[in-house]
Amino acid sequence: MLDQQRRIPTVLTAQELMDKAFHRASKIRKEGNSPLDTKKKTALAKITASGDIVISTLDSYLRAFPKLEKTEDFFPQLVDLVVGLDSLKHSLGALSWAAYRTERLKNGYLAMIRRTQDIARVESLRRGFYGRLSSVIRQVGDDLENVNRARNAMRHLPSVDPSVPTAVIAGFPNVGKSQLITALSNATPQIAPYPFTTKGIVVGHTEYRWRKFQIIDTPGLLDRKLEERNDIERQAVLALQYLTDVMVFLIDRSETCGYSLDKQMALLDSIKKGFPKVPILVVESKADISPPGDEPLRVSAKEGTGVEELRQLLNEELLKIAQKEEVNES
Repeated sequence: MLDQQRRIPTVLTAQELMDKAFHRASKIRKEGNSPLDTKKKTALAKITASGDIVISTLDSYLRAFPKLEKTEDFFPQLVDLVVGLDSLKHSLGALSWAAYRTERLKNGYLAMIRRTQDIARVESLRRGFYGRLSSVIRQVGDDLENVNRARNAMRHLPSVDPSVPTAVIAGFPNVGKSQLITALSNATPQIAPYPFTTKGIVVGHTEYRWRKFQIIDTPGLLDRKLEERNDIERQAVLALQYLTDVMVFLIDRSETCGYSLDKQMALLDSIKKGFPKVPILVVESKADISPPGDEPLRVSAKEGTGVEELRQLLNEELLKIAQKEEVNES
């Protein structure tokens, strides 16, 4: 699905689609055994070409879009939030209708032209088909634009794989989240766009016992209490629920992040309420400059202190998720 969302072609406007169909058809000339036969063969070819171009173009859009339903899954929830699944499905349905209607019109006019022996009527029928086809395309003009807006939005959604066990890093800004992901990942984490964040999400990957795991940070989403967010931001956080298998919450007891310990603990309480089914590993960051607290896990991504211990614990938690999913699939 991640590759498919990026293979969706640019969707033409109604005018562009008509121009494409009729321009190709305008170049067609056929020779017949008589003036009537020439006129009929040319009209038949023009109608077939213009109709087929519209049908194949609309069908290519329909095939390119991933099949999405409102399920408890990260990607459909995110698409619904950014695009609106009901609106998108309505527009795709309209394009399907337009393709079907074009096929019916094409076959109907082809049959009428084949039957007629009136040379003037041949041209009248061709013009009639062009007019009817233009009307069908104009009827779905708004739907074409809506589908293209959805296409543009979906192409910029983050390349995270919901099928891969995923850990999400949470905590206030400047508590060391990005540094920790870099320390835990096998390679330099990638920055990917994400709606409703001021920065791109940070996506890192790691492997353990031949399995691949994801570790991500979503700046701008999990650094404020849920109750302080607007409705759209809350929906974005809720979409993350379907992606998050394990959460690591970082606490900076040195308070050099700029937030008091009380505020950090209040954020932790809010996240626990927002992610009630997700196991949360509470980790004290900046162990090189922070006084020890009550949490058993203390790390310093800068110096490497505690990173291997956290990596092992996190991998074991994600391994449990992977093994559980494998059992469910078997």
